[in-house]
Amino acid sequence: MKALSHPTNRAMFFGGFSCFGLLYSVQPLMPLLSQEFALTPAQSSLSLSISTAALAVSLVASSAISDRFGRKPLMVGALAIAAIMTLLCALADSFGQLLAARTLLGVALGGMPAVAMAYLGEEIEPGELGLSIGLYISGSAFGGMVGRMASSVLSDFFSWRVAMAVMGVAGVLAAIEFWRSLPESRRFRAAGGGWRALPEGMRRHFADDGLPWLFALAFILMGCMVSAYNYIGYRLLAAPFELRQSFVGGISLLYLLGIFSSVWAGKLADRYGRKGVLYLVLSLKLAGILLTLSAWLPLVIAGLALFTFAFFAAHSMTSSWVGRRARGAALASALYLFFYYLGSSVIGWAAGVLWARAGWAGVVTLLAASLLGAVAIAMHLRRLTPIAPMLSQIKAEAS
Repeated sequence: MKALSHPTNRAMFFGGFSCFGLLYSVQPLMPLLSQEFALTPAQSSLSLSISTAALAVSLVASSAISDRFGRKPLMVGALAIAAIMTLLCALADSFGQLLAARTLLGVALGGMPAVAMAYLGEEIEPGELGLSIGLYISGSAFGGMVGRMASSVLSDFFSWRVAMAVMGVAGVLAAIEFWRSLPESRRFRAAGGGWRALPEGMRRHFADDGLPWLFALAFILMGCMVSAYNYIGYRLLAAPFELRQSFVGGISLLYLLGIFSSVWAGKLADRYGRKGVLYLVLSLKLAGILLTLSAWLPLVIAGLALFTFAFFAAHSMTSSWVGRRARGAALASALYLFFYYLGSSVIGWAAGVLWARAGWAGVVTLLAASLLGAVAIAMHLRRLTPIAPMLSQIKAEAS
């Protein structure tokens, strides 16, 4: 891909790869953790939910730190620590130790997503911002796919501990490449106020006409995505499908669709605007999850493919929308991702409760209702007044 020849885009691709590969590599291992530690599906899902919850909490603090001390050092440190925590997961003697390492991994990764979005908002011209964030998200999609597939196949032929160890080593290598490739900030200016500036910054962002609705979309988008992939493995391993663990892990190949759709959506948003297409993309995501109710495996996979394609397209649009509307502020990106990962934990847990009571139909009912709300929000955002262009402002500040 020609766009990856740009050092910033290449670094962000590797950063997204490592961040999401390490975060979600545990997802296909949940049935194995249930067996080894005698856990229910909802309990086993804590191995992911506790990481995303810790990440959500640490995001706001990380944004304040990066506003004061800079973007690149915090992102490099986040990726390195997360890789080390993944290596420690392979050595865990109990589920409690595993959860402790996963919690620290989530805390560390709080220094990556929001700061990356803020870095791009500062360093990339507005007309290219959609593409750059799309490439970061495509790296995230690739990392999520590889992390899930690698851990699933390695656990099928070796063990889940070997899977965690291999992912940890891959994370170390990705962190090194990120550090080598990412240019130093040119437009970053340290912000004064530190923690004291947080309340005023939060008040300003929540008073905006559009940002709170975008935060709500983040909550729904990621909550639905994680819930679907948390419990589809349990469904496919059981009757009537009874598939192998490695095949179930292979459904992560669908994340390749996200690598394409996030870049495609970024270009589409730059050209036509987000208002006119976001609700259509969310409608596709709703249609995809409904198709997975079928008992015919090809239709289940097709529905999950459509669901995945639409998720990455919608996330690319909403995240770049936040970057434009908040003028690259790290706090706005942090708040967006706070609700993004909070949705992962809350909806992911609720879906586990419904799985225990009503199976996959219960999970789909929750996700469909949530996505109907997302479509309604997107329709409301069509009436949003756009902010003034900021290209001239950025050029003036750089001169």
